Amino acid sequence: MLPWKRALRPLAALLLATAVAVVPATATAADTAAAPTSGWNDYSCKPSAAHPRPVVLVHGTFANSIDNWLSLAPYLEHRGYCVFSLDYGRLPGVPLFHGLGPIATSAEELQVFVDKVLASTGAGKADIVGHSQGGMMPRYYLKFLGGDAKVNALVGIAPDNHGTTLDGLTNLLPYFPGAADLISKSTPGLADQVAGSAFLTKLNAGGDTVPGVRYTVIATKYDEVVTPYRSQFLSGPDVHNVLLQDLCGPDLSEHVLIGLTDRIAFHEVANALDPAHATATTCASAFS
Repeated sequence: MLPWKRALRPLAALLLATAVAVVPATATAADTAAAPTSGWNDYSCKPSAAHPRPVVLVHGTFANSIDNWLSLAPYLEHRGYCVFSLDYGRLPGVPLFHGLGPIATSAEELQVFVDKVLASTGAGKADIVGHSQGGMMPRYYLKFLGGDAKVNALVGIAPDNHGTTLDGLTNLLPYFPGAADLISKSTPGLADQVAGSAFLTKLNAGGDTVPGVRYTVIATKYDEVVTPYRSQFLSGPDVHNVLLQDLCGPDLSEHVLIGLTDRIAFHEVANALDPAHATATTCASAFS
């Protein structure tokens, strides 16, 4: 085996581990097709006066519209929200594992989906909650595709807002001729998320936020995928950056679990969606 291929093993292993952790072993194509219809992807759902905006859930890399939200979607649905989720960034011949296409194109898919949700619900604006890439990609929609007029709040759970170094592994790519080009051609959505990419340079030029949208970032210091974890935080008006361990020190959730099962993070999501009725988030929120 060539030395550069051997050295890339840690990067490949981390990407594979992320994919396996995000997609439950029991997930099938049938699971993806059979989305719940009582508030989650139910296009007859009409927002209530208490929760007047539908919530659009945007999955992370290697995930899809169902498996990423098996816990959070019902959590929000049971609190009276109309909840919707989409698949984006699909590559030909790759089922279930999405978020791999060019992120600018994925943002266009989100644009179409939000319009569909607003048309079906009759709402003037939506709120967006995204995990990982799903918490960062909507910022392109807000900044370049007119999303600022259609979105009230963006809540990012472990979003790679300023890219990731994968614990420094991406810094090794220049030492392996052809490796970066291979990733860009085969999985452009991954290449776009590397710190310093052309996509991220464009996204973050001129500031992290746009006027009129409230931003919340929920991060964990144990994140092993989006590193350094503080690169997730945003700067600008109407920004609320949250470190999970500041709310509950013993919380050990890392990149995957914070979006899949962490009810302390979910409580912060609920607070961000309805700040007028927010309550303190503590370790006890795991049981609420």
